[in-house]
Amino acid sequence: MSEKPVLMDVELSDKFDKDDSRIFISGSQALARLALIQRQVDQKHGLNTRGYISGYRGSPLGMLDNTLWRENERMEEAGVVFQPGVNEDLAATAVWGTQQLDSFPDPLVDGVYAMWYGKGPGVDRSGDAMRHGNAFGTHKHGGVLVVMGDDHPGKSSTVTNQSEPLLSALSIPILYPSNVQEIIEFGLLGWALSRYCGLWVGLKTVNETVEQTQTVSIHTDSFSVELPDRGLDADNVNIKVRGFNPQAMEVTVKRVRLPQVHKFVRANNINKLRIGGSGGLGIVTSGKTYSDVIHALNMLGLDGAGGKELGIAVYKVGCVWPLEPEGLKEFARGRPELLFIEEKSAMLEPQAAHLLFNEPERPRLVGKKDELGNTLLPSDVQLEPDSLANLIVARLGVLGVSQPGLLERHSELQQNLAENVQFTNAAPATVMRVPYFCSGCPHNTSTRVPQGSLAMAGIGCHAMAMMKRSDTLLPTHMGGEGMNWAGVSAFSGTSHMFQNLGDGTYFHSGLMAIRGAVASGVNITYKILYNDAVAMTGGQPIDGSLSVHEMARQVAAEGTKQVVVVSDDPGKFRGALPAGVEIHPREELDLVQKQLREISGTTVLIYEQTCAAEKRRRRKRGTYPNPPKRLFINDAVCEGCGDCSEQSTCVSVQPKETEFGIKRQIAQSSCNKDYSCNNGFCPAFVTVLNAEPKKPSGVVLDGALFEQLPTPATTAISHGSMGVMIAGIGGTGVITVGAVMGMAAHIEGKACSIYDMTGLSQKNGSVYSHLRIAENPEDLDVQRIGASEADLVLGFDLVAALTGDAAQTYNKGRTRIIGNSDVVPTVDFQFDRDLVINQHQIESTIIARTGADNAYFVDATDLALKLLGDTIGANMFVVGYAAQLELLPISVAALEKAIELNGTAVKFNLTALALGRLFAHSPQSITALLPESAAPIGEQTLHELINARAGHLRNFQNQAWADRYMAVVEKVRVAEEAASAGSTDLTRAVATNLSKLMSYKDEYEVARLYTDPAFKQKLDEQFEPGYTLKFNLAPPMISRTNPSTGLPMKREFGDWILQGFQVLAKLKGLRGTPLDIFGYSAERKMERGLIGEYEALLEQILAGLSAAKLDSAIELARLPDDIRGYGYVKDKFLVEVNTRKDELLAAFAT
Repeated sequence: MSEKPVLMDVELSDKFDKDDSRIFISGSQALARLALIQRQVDQKHGLNTRGYISGYRGSPLGMLDNTLWRENERMEEAGVVFQPGVNEDLAATAVWGTQQLDSFPDPLVDGVYAMWYGKGPGVDRSGDAMRHGNAFGTHKHGGVLVVMGDDHPGKSSTVTNQSEPLLSALSIPILYPSNVQEIIEFGLLGWALSRYCGLWVGLKTVNETVEQTQTVSIHTDSFSVELPDRGLDADNVNIKVRGFNPQAMEVTVKRVRLPQVHKFVRANNINKLRIGGSGGLGIVTSGKTYSDVIHALNMLGLDGAGGKELGIAVYKVGCVWPLEPEGLKEFARGRPELLFIEEKSAMLEPQAAHLLFNEPERPRLVGKKDELGNTLLPSDVQLEPDSLANLIVARLGVLGVSQPGLLERHSELQQNLAENVQFTNAAPATVMRVPYFCSGCPHNTSTRVPQGSLAMAGIGCHAMAMMKRSDTLLPTHMGGEGMNWAGVSAFSGTSHMFQNLGDGTYFHSGLMAIRGAVASGVNITYKILYNDAVAMTGGQPIDGSLSVHEMARQVAAEGTKQVVVVSDDPGKFRGALPAGVEIHPREELDLVQKQLREISGTTVLIYEQTCAAEKRRRRKRGTYPNPPKRLFINDAVCEGCGDCSEQSTCVSVQPKETEFGIKRQIAQSSCNKDYSCNNGFCPAFVTVLNAEPKKPSGVVLDGALFEQLPTPATTAISHGSMGVMIAGIGGTGVITVGAVMGMAAHIEGKACSIYDMTGLSQKNGSVYSHLRIAENPEDLDVQRIGASEADLVLGFDLVAALTGDAAQTYNKGRTRIIGNSDVVPTVDFQFDRDLVINQHQIESTIIARTGADNAYFVDATDLALKLLGDTIGANMFVVGYAAQLELLPISVAALEKAIELNGTAVKFNLTALALGRLFAHSPQSITALLPESAAPIGEQTLHELINARAGHLRNFQNQAWADRYMAVVEKVRVAEEAASAGSTDLTRAVATNLSKLMSYKDEYEVARLYTDPAFKQKLDEQFEPGYTLKFNLAPPMISRTNPSTGLPMKREFGDWILQGFQVLAKLKGLRGTPLDIFGYSAERKMERGLIGEYEALLEQILAGLSAAKLDSAIELARLPDDIRGYGYVKDKFLVEVNTRKDELLAAFAT
């Protein structure tokens, strides 16, 4: 029995309310708290100031506006105004305006401290506004903080970005915090510096810092700033109310304001000596890379006394531009070499070279290049601690210094890295969980273009279309959509282009691009994808009022040739649109696009359909219609052709393994009721009305069940901190579980850091939480779990645990993994109809890296569904399992308190945690609770397969039909045995595929399958009682025709048709006789003909069969498996199969 832990009294509001204590806070929350602290600091000094925040969202600052909105009441009480900008440069101009307070009569406050925020490309587009604002200067009681979110690897951007070069060209000083603690510290220093020197001040953030949640110490009352004497320049520093002289402003910036920066930085010790060895290698670094350097030294055992012994020193630069000279010169004195470690383009190294060049004794400077001009550090990719460790060892070698054990430690690191590379390469090639549209996403439909046309992507979720569609080209920057076509169109034989444009981008700057296209006269159709939310960064509303009517009126007024609205609910726009604007249902999208591409000039198609994720959120809140309508796939009728996926590419259409192969099913829990999968030309889709899916009730849990469950001990923290890699799927609570675990560590008095890597991966892709737990904050250095550093992997999804961020973190002998064996299909299934992820192959690959004793796999999703009634409990079940195995450094009591503090589904999550613990302690106790379930579908023996298929054919027609089948199969079996004793693969292929051809799904068979009691049983298992049914069919002669393609379309029939099915099923004896009216259709003739053709093919195969030709024979025998679907879908596949058959026969004959 472990000791009862001491838990702190913690509230979620502590991050904004508590002072003089440790809090647990994210980077975005720290920026919000920063604005509140600045008000406190000013009040302490007798200043009546207010705050102003404006900018534009974008990863890694994608959640800042959500944080500010959530804390809006708190912000208003503190006098902080949050006004998000329509775009970045307008926001920057508004921020500039706050510093002009004294230019207007009757100021209400002493000053306004302002914060601008935006991602790297937003900094780029705001350069002009920033240059002007910075040149004019800041208010003495105001100040401007430019918070730039740089995405160095381009994980959530169209280009990689780094803002320091631009800001330095604008003469804006730049502070670069290395973690959340420093975001607050440097933010306060930034505003103070801005007031002191009269310049705007940049605060650089990157994914690893602003998307980090960390244990932070807050001591507002102790914050102080040193303000050196500004001398005679004091009166010329801040903004002037009157006078306009551009040359004089430039002189003020360069000769007056910038020199003040050096004074302030030195006086406030912003650039610090962190490791102070003397006479040896000096490392100069900053920000995120500083954390990487410290961690690299830690990996080599050089972060403490060992490093000082070798003379290693680290100079941490907080102000990366302009580089303060005196501190650098002091650090450089007496050192043979300075190694500049910077991510992306060098900022410190060229400044240092300029400052040190004329010094009488100067060290050798290396960084991006070594002393011979060879590349040392890349300027294009992220730096990682393991590569920095290699670099440091190499530079120590150049200096001729080492110590016992250093090379051995370095060799071990290299060995682990090599093993991880092998592990990554061993991952199954087809397994990758890439982001893609949410279930029911409007972009699944709206981004499609007619055959022969091309579209250009834009900024937003809809850009994911280019990941899977060859007809969607690369995007431009935000607001430039379509203008690249204006440039190239005169030199291309392509006559027309579609351009996707999100409604958020339209409001941001896209309207100007439409204006430019009209002016250029090019032939282009803008598809404005109106989904009523900025879905890519968290479902925020557009920053202003914008309706479809207003948008249509705007673009029409720009001189566009035609404006059309396409909607999933066109009725709501009848009579509500400007004159001349047409309205069409989304079923006519292809036709409308064909018409628009024939019009010369610029046309606009507004595709209106609410974002699926936002729709789901609103339905939960009861603010959006929730139609009582679901779709269900009768897998017995389904042919596994994949046309439903072709039509919808919806991730809620998932594989279902049956004895007749992989069919389709709809994941009702994730379905957002888009219904576009029903466009698949297939009679297997059934509309279920007036009933919601039957939610498994779980089991009744007796409280006594957990009474004898022993409280597990916590695992000891080694290596300074414990690294927990959490890997899962976006949208399934992965980030929430990481937050709960981090909060549990905080409650227990430990220090914790969480780095969430999400971005677009929220959209069905892999999501990772890098969780580090330590006894003390100073033991937390780097944010990421690096190569070979995971002590524990919580694999909520095995695909994510095998790939991406997790792949490099395994260390044999150190890493343990708890993996959820229930693997969710990836989006690739929508494009590969037979793709099934091999769970056992993934598990074997992971075991090969960790060792069997360190790998634990549980069917967490299945157990959560059966025990709790909801799969969402699987993640917490896994956490409980890990806790009971004593693999966590945090107590069960702390986890339980953190769950209660989170406040969401508290009882449910506590139970999931307890069940996971119980399963680890006594799996038989859990097994005894489970309801009986159908046995999993396994591979049948050949005898079982033949008998089962013969029985199926008896039901399809009669005994004679089954006997014909049995005779052919037996003939093949005898011939195969003669050709290759013991071989049965050819017979199995024939048994499967001949049965398929002989049980073709004509009208009689579809009717029989719908009247089979198994169909009703499956419905009753999935839906609550009281439902009614409608059937989606395309009977010949009465089917609708698609106006765009000319192909038949399905119609909806009431449940009365079941009576017709019952009659029709009994008439199956007419099949193939002169009285078979359906048999006269070309499709039925083709299907009957295929049986004879296949039997003839088998005769040809058997005549030339030998052991050498067996593989070719099996390929030929399996060809019918690819003839799937109904009507024109089957025709398409048949053409492909016949082409393949000719090729295989030619090979078989040689």
